[in-house]
Amino acid sequence: MKFRMTALALVLAAGLGACGGGSEEPAQLEADAPPAEQSDAADDAVETPAADVEPEEAETAAAPAETEAASEFSGLPEPYASADYATGRRLFMQCSSCHSLVEGGPTLLGPNLYGLFDRHVGEREGFDYSKALQDADFEWTPEKLDQWLTSPRNFLPGNRMSFAGVPREDQRTAIIAYVMSQTGYTQD
Repeated sequence: MKFRMTALALVLAAGLGACGGGSEEPAQLEADAPPAEQSDAADDAVETPAADVEPEEAETAAAPAETEAASEFSGLPEPYASADYATGRRLFMQCSSCHSLVEGGPTLLGPNLYGLFDRHVGEREGFDYSKALQDADFEWTPEKLDQWLTSPRNFLPGNRMSFAGVPREDQRTAIIAYVMSQTGYTQD
């Protein structure tokens, strides 16, 4: 039980840290470690001790997840179709402390992102956008979101998002692909 509480505290701290969580410095996603190095190993250790899983069972259990992950992005244009689903989902967890992806979901510290693509910037009903976003004139596309995630402060000076950005292109691509797959994205 103590391990679960500690893991929960770490997840919450990481999520709050991603949005600036009271810090004076803008937050930045963990960009130094390669995507494969980080996993949900803490959750796996709590839920299923390694000694309880036979090796062939573990391989069989992993195969459907890999197939599901590969199919999650299959309808997306490149480079998003080739992005790593697990990385996108894992990195978006940090974003989820401020943003929801669910249709009809809540507005949190940031706007709900469902239906983001092809929506005019600063026009999500129910969110009080900064003057910079209200005055901006573009529609959200995967390319615009990539520019935003690189450095929100540089992309649109004066916005209120206290997030330093994601310097690694592969991680931005994975996050964008995950957001596309969860928010009703359709190709024109």
